[in-house]
Amino acid sequence: MTATPDREYPARPVVGVGAVVFITPHHRGMLDLPGEIPDSGVLLVRRRFQPLAGQWSLPGGMLEVGETLAAGVAREVLEETGLVVDPGPVLEVLDRITLDSEGRVQYHFVLVDYLCRPAGGRLRACSDAAEVAIGDAGALEPFGLTLDAGAVIARALELEAVASNHVRRGV
Repeated sequence: MTATPDREYPARPVVGVGAVVFITPHHRGMLDLPGEIPDSGVLLVRRRFQPLAGQWSLPGGMLEVGETLAAGVAREVLEETGLVVDPGPVLEVLDRITLDSEGRVQYHFVLVDYLCRPAGGRLRACSDAAEVAIGDAGALEPFGLTLDAGAVIARALELEAVASNHVRRGV
């Protein structure tokens, strides 16, 4: 889908959702992953349309009227990647504001990013995604992610480390 009038030069900010989805070797059995996809890493999509057309990003998109944030992030991940996810905690809420050459607000999104767990599906590029990949969470430089996306992934890694530490200690 291309930019629509309510997204470009909006009268008010548009709410969007994004997902950090970590894939581990454990998920290989529950997901249909192409053979060339690595066994572990973070799920990324190359955007098909503006804004960020051609750039790698976290899967996500615009919230629909009457849809909860959690339902929206699950729908967007499924629509873009073919994967079913269970939304977990909110990682970050941020603004993405893009100005045009005249200094006018061309895009203004308020983004709510979630940590999501993969639950099923077949990984493939769908709808707004030109391509999907599983990137090594410790070496994402080749993907040229925005600073915001990198920070959200880092926050998700911290949460995963804390949760893993609690499990090991029996907390």
